[in-house]
Amino acid sequence: MSISTPGGPQRRPTVVSTGKKPAAGRPAADAKAATDKPATPKRAGGGGKGPRKPIAPVKVSQGRSWGPIALFVAVGVLATSIIGFGAWATVQGGQSWQDKASKIDGIVNFRETDPESVSNQEHRSGKIEYAQSPPVGGPHNNTWQRCLGDVYDAPIASEHALHSLEHGAVWLTYRPDLPEADVAKLSEVIRGNDFMFMSPYEGLDAAVSIQAWGYQLKVDDAGDPRIKEFATVLAQNASMEPGVPCSSGNYTTGTGTEPREMQPSMGG
Repeated sequence: MSISTPGGPQRRPTVVSTGKKPAAGRPAADAKAATDKPATPKRAGGGGKGPRKPIAPVKVSQGRSWGPIALFVAVGVLATSIIGFGAWATVQGGQSWQDKASKIDGIVNFRETDPESVSNQEHRSGKIEYAQSPPVGGPHNNTWQRCLGDVYDAPIASEHALHSLEHGAVWLTYRPDLPEADVAKLSEVIRGNDFMFMSPYEGLDAAVSIQAWGYQLKVDDAGDPRIKEFATVLAQNASMEPGVPCSSGNYTTGTGTEPREMQPSMGG
């Protein structure tokens, strides 16, 4: 093919085609270099739309950890128990000793059932007859029985014992024929405790009888827990002369059922 030029017909230079057209505005050499770069392989099924996204690791469950759960439950139970005990202790602490005494099964409150028999606190000499056996209130001897946790191994005068009850002591009595093992159980409740004392008592209609001024409990078992409960609740609390001790003054430690012959005098 020829083209016309001012100088006459000339042949057009032959151009060898590489099959690629150089990019506009870029030298042919650059275009060739671009054609020589390896093609980025396409991802299968991805349509060649970019690099593959990283795959998130799969977490494998190792089962529930029961240790912390068990600890949490144990702490909860303990806390509930403490709160419950605190509430119970608060209620118990708010009760009067009379309320506590009234809840002892089998206790007799002569201050309510026979107030006249326990209202007389007169001091008298000689033997005195009482409405109850052992007595729980009424006239008594001017001398009291020492009540510093004393354990007497022989009967004592009721007139002296009753004066100790007036001071707030509890008197634990038992049948003289009670087995030694049972007497030992009773002495564990009394021995060494201020405002408490014990002795055998003739003609007792129960194995054990415990008294405070105006109160009495009789049981047939020396191991009955109510004995200690009675002693703990009523010692000093049932006093008709609060503040008067068992440790000094006109007391006796003698045994025998005959009271000391003393004239009435002023004071406890």
